[in-house]
Amino acid sequence: MLQGENAITIDDKGRLAIPTGYREIVASEFGNRLVITYNPFETGSLYIYPYEAWERVRDGVNALPRVKQANRRLQLKLVGAAAIVEPDGNGRISIPASHRNAIGIEKKAVLLGMGDKFELWSEQAHRAQIETPLGDDDFGDDLVGLQL
Repeated sequence: MLQGENAITIDDKGRLAIPTGYREIVASEFGNRLVITYNPFETGSLYIYPYEAWERVRDGVNALPRVKQANRRLQLKLVGAAAIVEPDGNGRISIPASHRNAIGIEKKAVLLGMGDKFELWSEQAHRAQIETPLGDDDFGDDLVGLQL
């Protein structure tokens, strides 16, 4: 289970150091293979999947009928942009320049553990998300019985 928020720095070569608390999980449970792709629902962030979880997502997305425009955009943003990465000996992964540029990550970013995957946010986009309050109308009945 991935959870938590980590302020991170992207080095001059476009690499981020996986926080030490996650390195053992990435190595032992994920086989040191991750997939980086765009977050198709929000700007300013990337998804970083464990490879095995990614295969399920990829296969499900590719099974959608390509004749629907929304499905095609989802396939382009997730599958078409996917990059497989492996941590180096220092626990760093390279974020492709095209991905960094598209979401506006320069030096500072935020890595979130989101249960089954990581989300990598530009510092500005993450701040904007955190500063936007949620209202009762945002959820409908989705939170019935959930105590926060």
